[in-house]
Amino acid sequence: MNDFSKQRILNVLAPLTGLALLVGLWSIVSLTSTNNFPSPKDTLLQAIEVFKDPFYSNGPNDQGVGWNVYSSLKRVAVGFGLAALVGIPMGFVIGRFEFMSRMFNPLISLLRPVSPLAWLPIGLLVFKGANPAAIWTIFICSIWPMIINTAVGVQRVPQDYMNVARVLNLSEWKIIRSILFPAVLPYMLTGVRLAVGTAWLVIVAAEMLTGGVGIGFWVWDEWNNLNVKNIIIAIFVIGIVGLILEYALIKIATAFTYEEVKS
Repeated sequence: MNDFSKQRILNVLAPLTGLALLVGLWSIVSLTSTNNFPSPKDTLLQAIEVFKDPFYSNGPNDQGVGWNVYSSLKRVAVGFGLAALVGIPMGFVIGRFEFMSRMFNPLISLLRPVSPLAWLPIGLLVFKGANPAAIWTIFICSIWPMIINTAVGVQRVPQDYMNVARVLNLSEWKIIRSILFPAVLPYMLTGVRLAVGTAWLVIVAAEMLTGGVGIGFWVWDEWNNLNVKNIIIAIFVIGIVGLILEYALIKIATAFTYEEVKS
């Protein structure tokens, strides 16, 4: 057996072993629990029922898991998109100009560690609605990785590049387009990937408190109904959606970086 075949077997065997370990531990917990913790088999049967009709709708507070995931993704898209529109240009400005860096770095250091849910009451007070408050929370929590990574990328551009731009008397726009953007792109895309992960984590917690349609609200609603099987299903759904988002952004980052290197 050659090294390539061994590697392929390892790539399949290792994840399956980890999954088997998880199911085994889960089974032990369900057998020894005094609180009727659902077993993997019971949860699987419930999942089949849940996904038979994921887009049913029996009113605003009784909708299928598909609608809940869709609503959460919409909020994430809006909040994350606004954060990208503000955060990436801010990162370029902070990284490019020392005065702006010295002005904003203390504010970023102060606000970045604040818990996401601490921002939610501010959003409810200002926007007077649960949906815009949740979007605001996503915005304020996902903006920091994009600002910081973009600024770091700008600051790490070799000084020789900037010296050449100064000699050629390039305009600021040409410096950004021809020098900074290609060099900063890997850092910027890393910030975007981290921000999406943060946004997906935050929306679940925010929806638990704000209510409405969303995967976080679905988890909280099922807890109120003492339906632990659906809560476990929701945990797997949240994880799978997060993995898909992560994988998609890694592919995009790889493609864009390849195109820049190739050109």
